[in-house]
Amino acid sequence: MWSCFNEICWEVGLRFVFAMATMVATVVVVGCASVPQGPVDIKPATLSGNSTRIGVAMTAVPKVDTSFPGAGCLLCLAAASMMNNSLTDHIRTLPPEGLDTLKQEIAQAITKKGATAVVIAEQINVDDLPRSSGSAPNTAPRDHSSFKQKYQIDKLLVINVSYVGVERAYSAYVPTTDPKGALRGTGYLLDLSSNTYEWYLPVAVIKGAEGNWDEPPKFPGVTNAYFQALEQGKETFLTPFK
Repeated sequence: MWSCFNEICWEVGLRFVFAMATMVATVVVVGCASVPQGPVDIKPATLSGNSTRIGVAMTAVPKVDTSFPGAGCLLCLAAASMMNNSLTDHIRTLPPEGLDTLKQEIAQAITKKGATAVVIAEQINVDDLPRSSGSAPNTAPRDHSSFKQKYQIDKLLVINVSYVGVERAYSAYVPTTDPKGALRGTGYLLDLSSNTYEWYLPVAVIKGAEGNWDEPPKFPGVTNAYFQALEQGKETFLTPFK
């Protein structure tokens, strides 16, 4: 009886060790696979050839809104939203000024460098593209090669604005910063023959209000900070092509 019991314990123990090892290996693999893409500086020669056709596209610009990072639980988020209700109502009325002409301005800058720029009218959705099979450094996780034939281009430049609005950091129920204008996103340029980055730039612009921010209903200080973040973010995307 004891021998049988010991065998059962030994088998259970082995299964437990195997399960833990598998879990650790999975975490390691996932961790390696999720290493964020680092910045890639653009080379002047990339834009100098007049035979090179570069498509310039944008993803859909998100609605202007407020966010409260750090208010992690549902009750915390509800409390933060209620505390900043009038601010949110105002911020949602503001336009994403200047972003609607950004790809045209980038295309003009590329043309001045010598390459041929093709402005792509459609708003592309990167998440709808198939996953890339490549594993070389600086390979995009999504396969953009379909744009090569569709638009007769050699390279594709994408501006992805993932957030625009006002952020206010929280620690659970407690605000830890004043509201700040914010723009976040990425810009990248792909060689469509290899689906690899020739330029990659993470963008995060945060601008605080000057003086008192809590001036409802128009919140002039925060509003000004928001438009400053927009302008600086737009300039950050444009600068590499000037």
